[in-house]
Amino acid sequence: MLEIAKDYTLALEDVPNFKPEDLSKDQVVRLKHEITELLNKRNAVLVAHYYVDGDVQDIAHETGGCVSDSLEMARFGRDHPAPVLVVSGVRFMGETAKVLSPEKTVLMPTLKAECSLDLGCPPDEFRAFCEEHSDRTVVVYANTSVAVKALSDWVVTSSVGHKIVEHLKTQGEQILWAPDKHLGHYIQQKTKADMLLWSGACVVHEEFKHQALLDMKKVYPDAGILVHPESPSSVIELADVVGSTSQILRAASELPQNVFIVATDRGLFHQLRRAEPQKRFIEAPTAGDGATCKSCAHCPWMAMNELKTLKHSLENFDNEIHVDPAMGERAMIPLQRMLDFPR
Repeated sequence: MLEIAKDYTLALEDVPNFKPEDLSKDQVVRLKHEITELLNKRNAVLVAHYYVDGDVQDIAHETGGCVSDSLEMARFGRDHPAPVLVVSGVRFMGETAKVLSPEKTVLMPTLKAECSLDLGCPPDEFRAFCEEHSDRTVVVYANTSVAVKALSDWVVTSSVGHKIVEHLKTQGEQILWAPDKHLGHYIQQKTKADMLLWSGACVVHEEFKHQALLDMKKVYPDAGILVHPESPSSVIELADVVGSTSQILRAASELPQNVFIVATDRGLFHQLRRAEPQKRFIEAPTAGDGATCKSCAHCPWMAMNELKTLKHSLENFDNEIHVDPAMGERAMIPLQRMLDFPR
C-alpha cells in the first residue's frame, strides 16, 4: 500500500463554525406542517441523509420519502415517480441524485453544504494524479464530486467497497483509491490489494480518538463499539462492528448489548434511537486531553440542512442542482458498474 505524500485533510480554519438556529417546539411543529404542505404542492419527495437534523428526517419518513445513505437516497429518488427531488444532505448527494435522475428537478435546502472529502479532492489535481498513474484502476468513494466520479472506473460506498476491490484484485488490477485514506487503508487491510491512496479524510470521523475510546470502554465495559470505516485505524481496531451507516443500524438491532459506543456522526443517533428505543447509544470521544475538535461528532455542513432552509427552497423553488449532461453521462458509467455489481 502506498499513500500520496500531499495531505488533503482540511485544516481547522477551513471547516465552518456553523451553529443551527434554536427553534421552539411550536416553531418546529409549524415548520414541519408548512414543509409537508409545500412538498404536496410541488409534487416533490424528500430524501434525507442519516446525518441531517432529526426533524428533517421525520418529515421524510412521514411524507413517504426516504432516510438513508447517499446512494440509497439517489436510488430511491430515481425510482420514485415524483418529478421533484429535495435532497437534504451535502452537495455531492444532490449531484449523485441528479446523475441518476437527469430528467428530474433536484433541489437542496442549501448549496453551501459541502463535504470535507469532496473538498479535499480537487478535480484538476485528481485528474493529474490519475494521469500520473494511468496503469491503475481508479476507484473513488461516493463522497466525491460528479467531476471526480467522471474520472473514475468505479464508484463505491463504504458497504460494498471492499467487495469491489476484492473483485478487482482477483482480476489482477492495481488500484488508485480516493479520497478517504482511512477507508482506503481499511479496505486494503481487508483485501491485501495493491492500492495507492489519495490522502483525504472526513472531518468528523478523523477526530475519533483511540485512547479516549479505550478510557470510555472502561467506564462502560459491557458496551458494544460500533465504528464507521472512515475512522482512523487505531479506532477501527477497537470495534466490535465496523460498517457503513446502514450496517451500524443493523448491528445495533442484532447485537445483544444494550449499550453502544458509536463512532460516527451523531446525526445517526436519531435513527438508532428510533429503531432501538430501549437501548442506550453514546457518542465516541472526538478529543483527547486539551484537544480541540473541528466537528465534535457532527458535520457542520450537514447541520446547514435546517427546517427554515428546507422551507425556503420549496417556497422559492431554488437551490437547484445542475450537472453538465456530458459529465453526468461519464459519471454514470462507474456508478452503474457499482449498481450492477452482485451484492
